Amino acid sequence: MTVERWRLVLGRYSSGQLGDPAAGSDQARMEAALDYLYGREYGGRGVRGSSGAGGETAELMPGGSGASAPALVEWLSEVRELFPRETAEIVERHALDRYGLTELITDPETLERLEPDEDLLKTLLALKGHLGEETLVVARRIIRQVVEELRRRLEHKVRVALSGRLNQHRHSPMKVAANFDPVGTIRRNLKHYDPGGQRLVLAEVLFFERNARRLPWDIIVCVDQSGSMAGSVIHSAVMAGILAGLPAFRVRLVVFDTSLVDLSEHVDDPVDVLMRVQLGGGTDIGKALRYCAQLVENPQRTVLVLVTDFCEGGPLPALVRAVRGLAEARVRLLGLAALDGSANPLYDKQIAGRLADEGMEIAALTPAQLASWLVEVTR
Repeated sequence: MTVERWRLVLGRYSSGQLGDPAAGSDQARMEAALDYLYGREYGGRGVRGSSGAGGETAELMPGGSGASAPALVEWLSEVRELFPRETAEIVERHALDRYGLTELITDPETLERLEPDEDLLKTLLALKGHLGEETLVVARRIIRQVVEELRRRLEHKVRVALSGRLNQHRHSPMKVAANFDPVGTIRRNLKHYDPGGQRLVLAEVLFFERNARRLPWDIIVCVDQSGSMAGSVIHSAVMAGILAGLPAFRVRLVVFDTSLVDLSEHVDDPVDVLMRVQLGGGTDIGKALRYCAQLVENPQRTVLVLVTDFCEGGPLPALVRAVRGLAEARVRLLGLAALDGSANPLYDKQIAGRLADEGMEIAALTPAQLASWLVEVTR
């Protein structure tokens, strides 16, 4: 590790052994930018603060007290100029999550400078109740930008999974890359092999036909909006919007904590859904499932996807009875401990196991995996 990196690791206590960088150099600016944030660690231990970004004396107290919005704008500009993008995003995330510098998102000018990503989206959803009218306009624009990018990434995968399986006995004139038949193409063009050039000339490229699917199923997506489920709430809203855009489905969307809200009329606009979500609070899964049971019109053509960490705050016997009743009615039940990009959840395994005994399949899936599961269960 170089001396410069050691200085960044050790912070203000590197001066005695490693000397001071030249005033105004990038190294000095990097150290000041990091100290502006991470010096709060020393403040929490009763250590006197030091100079922050721009030469100001920062109040190095937990929770970000003493940091004005203009100072944060200047600090953020320094971070994004001096550090690689991935490093800058980590520092921004620490500022929000570890040190409570909510001025980063409650000040419109500062919020405009943040890199839109899923972590920022989670923070905006958690704190949107504290945002002023001007900041909410900026926040909504950022939320839409992140959601549209997430939808763009997921929609193709989901549509391919739901459009049907490849028919490997028939070919189609439709040239879709995902349906490419490499073996059939080679066989069809063997007569065009050029021995001299040792190459295969492709006079005809083959693509499999994809079986059309008719899935006249109702999909009920029931989402736990407690704070720990923020990532799954985001992906559930986007996934429900994608499914709602497919004519073969009728999608209902319900979010809950100890109360519940039916957002089915907004399902085609994930941004509108997310702006209505209230992260946090307790959890009453049984109450939510009893409501969802009232939405079932054709049990044998209904899939209920429950997205939750299974940390039930209501009476467990009531939850078990609700699941048992839906299973006995032959509703297909899927309990997802996570529906996001990583599908690596923390959840109550004991309660999840109890519901599995009553007929609910339990999993943690990405949206694309959920689409594949829907294909399997709705054959």
